[in-house]
Amino acid sequence: MRVSLSWLKQLVQVDESVEALENRLSMAGFEVEEIDDLSAKAQGVVVGHVLEREQHSNADKLSVCKVDIGATEPVQIVCGAANVRAGIHVPVATVGAVLPAVGLTIKAGELRGVASNGMICSLTELGLANASDGIAILEELTDQLPPTGTPVAALLGLDDTVLELAITANRPDGLSMVGIAREVAALTGGALSLPELNFEPDHRDLTSDFDGAFYGLVKIDGVDGSTPSPTWLRQRLERAGVNSVNAVVDITNLVMLEQGQPLHAFDADALERITGSPVDANSFGVRPARDQEEFIGLDERELVLNADVQVVTCHDKPVAIAGVLGSQASAVTAQTTSIWLESAMFSPARVRRSARQVGLRTDASGRYEKGLPADLTLACSVRAIELLHEHFPCSVGERWVGGPAPQPPAPVPLRRLALHQLLGPLDGEDGSEDLADDVIERCLTALGCELAPSDDGWDVTTPASRRQDLQREVDLIEEVARLVGFDRFEAHLPDPLAPGALTPRQQAERRLRRLFCAAGLQEVTTLSLVGASDSEQRIAISNPLLAETSHLRTNLWEEHLQICVRNLKASQSGCAIFEIGNTYSGTPEAVTQTAQLCGVICGERRLERWTTNGKPSTPTYFEARGVLTRVMQALQLDLSDRRLTDDERLHPGRASTLVLEGRPLGCFGQVHPALAESLDLPAETYLFELDLQRLVDAATRSNRWTPTYQSFPTVPASERDLAVVVAKDCLSGDLIQAIRKAGKPLLEHVELIDRFEGDQLGDALASQAFRLRYRGKKETLTDDKIQPVHEKVRQALVKQFNAELRS
Repeated sequence: MRVSLSWLKQLVQVDESVEALENRLSMAGFEVEEIDDLSAKAQGVVVGHVLEREQHSNADKLSVCKVDIGATEPVQIVCGAANVRAGIHVPVATVGAVLPAVGLTIKAGELRGVASNGMICSLTELGLANASDGIAILEELTDQLPPTGTPVAALLGLDDTVLELAITANRPDGLSMVGIAREVAALTGGALSLPELNFEPDHRDLTSDFDGAFYGLVKIDGVDGSTPSPTWLRQRLERAGVNSVNAVVDITNLVMLEQGQPLHAFDADALERITGSPVDANSFGVRPARDQEEFIGLDERELVLNADVQVVTCHDKPVAIAGVLGSQASAVTAQTTSIWLESAMFSPARVRRSARQVGLRTDASGRYEKGLPADLTLACSVRAIELLHEHFPCSVGERWVGGPAPQPPAPVPLRRLALHQLLGPLDGEDGSEDLADDVIERCLTALGCELAPSDDGWDVTTPASRRQDLQREVDLIEEVARLVGFDRFEAHLPDPLAPGALTPRQQAERRLRRLFCAAGLQEVTTLSLVGASDSEQRIAISNPLLAETSHLRTNLWEEHLQICVRNLKASQSGCAIFEIGNTYSGTPEAVTQTAQLCGVICGERRLERWTTNGKPSTPTYFEARGVLTRVMQALQLDLSDRRLTDDERLHPGRASTLVLEGRPLGCFGQVHPALAESLDLPAETYLFELDLQRLVDAATRSNRWTPTYQSFPTVPASERDLAVVVAKDCLSGDLIQAIRKAGKPLLEHVELIDRFEGDQLGDALASQAFRLRYRGKKETLTDDKIQPVHEKVRQALVKQFNAELRS
């Protein structure tokens, strides 16, 4: 945003130097990227009067001029311009002047043997034009000529300084001169002198479909498209980086720069020629473009549109890309005498999508994309009409409005206690003290807010220009801190200070991270913002920067699989990752956040291949599942598996629900073959997804979290193997649980050592073998003490699972 200091001073009292103002704005969040001192372009350039002009004796294209520059004697200047003549006033660069536009320092010298003490300048040499046919003749540029010798900067509009500001996405008000003026007034206490706006003009309602846009129209007769803008208006636009077109278009651009609201003028007669029908307000509409619909813009580019582009139509013919660009056929030209003035509020997302689709970003689209207050839409239309009345004897028709009207703003409650707790005490001359109420009120009033006292603070109604930014209590507190100065607030520490420590939950999360890393997995962190999904409902954010980051994620595993894809394409042999992150569900009004532990084990990860003769060796289901087992055993957690067949992500025969303390904790399994094939991943790709809340709750229970010490066993153990034939679908985990229960108190450990299926057992049966370890507390166990317990275990399996004993 280019801010003219002279224009700014007409809107707000500025008594500070440019350097001081730059520092204030930068500290307040509007970084000043560049200061363009226009007066430097004409320093040492004065008004001169050509008294005589003679042909150079040694050059046909040079003239020798006597020029009065206000000195005691006229100076002699050799000039090569064809349009120089006696009696005209010209800008003269005196000896010693520097012209930065052309990189030239003026020195006294000779041209073809004739002395020359200065240079008569063109607009190009003063940086006011890209090309010039000759020298600048001041009589053609102004009606009032200052005395000779007067600096020419003021006459040519070069007595100004332009600040180039970087405007952040959350401050769309900074894209208007009024917004910057309010900011300066709040920072310096300067008095504001802003144009008055009518926020509730009379209007009639339109019944057309405007595709969600708030759309205003008014017809204005009696304008003249051939009329150039006055000098002051052209200079304001040029300093803001906007080209002057004609008085009608320039006024719409001036209002955009002043208030931030883009406007557009359609040539009323041209619209009737385009459509072949009479045009009234109900002829207009807004809709998505049709596929392959053709459009020629003001820049003369021929575009082919699709449904991603929103267009303004007249009798269903596109006459503008909404919020981006008007059409060449409906543009205001020198023949224009009547216009339809559009003032609309288009969706930021729709404008962004349209601009990206056509590959064009304009001053208008940049403002719409950042978000504008709908309250200004009609008020800026009224403002533009007032300026048109100053330049043309025009007549204004009825104002027509369609689409969803802006809702009255709800006051934002600001609690005094919340402000003091968040900001802390202020460093004052008499010591630390809370920020006084009158200072808070003065800061917010300076921003244009209206305050109504409440029991615990204020109800704050924000100005139209700041409603996109000031929506919450914390936003108001931030503004107060920004205007008072963040550096003036003291540290807000607890009193008394107590030593800090990690909670058991925090320690458990850190242990989980260390254990997974020790098991060979790498921790990743993925974005919580993702694109929309056709398969599931995701919560959209209100102001996305990109379509790819427009919604809150509902899972972690999708991005984890993409990480594996990218790693394998980068010639990595495998990828094993995990992440602790949040997923989001519910509605925008009630968002539910769930903490998850998710990961993927894909491909091989080892240091050598000689043991497999150079062939890859991917982990089996049980090897991958063993990674989770090692981590959980370190936390003293025992997970059991239940067959899982209805998860579309996972292989129906190689997936399980993980059960902890009798309740489902998550899932583990091999990625479904169809999903693996679609992503070009190895078939042996395994995924796990766990509920972090339940996992941490179980790990931090006192019986597990607090270490317990046992004496080292001093007597030997005795091992027995036990093989049983059971139904094929009988889970080894259920058998182990029954063995542990029946083998108390002598049974110390049990594990599965073999599983066999074969024709000799039949299709419905399987043999499972277990190794049991018995140990006494104080004495070596003999067979007569082990055998009763072992037999009890055998009978428990027969009774509970109808097992056939094989050993």
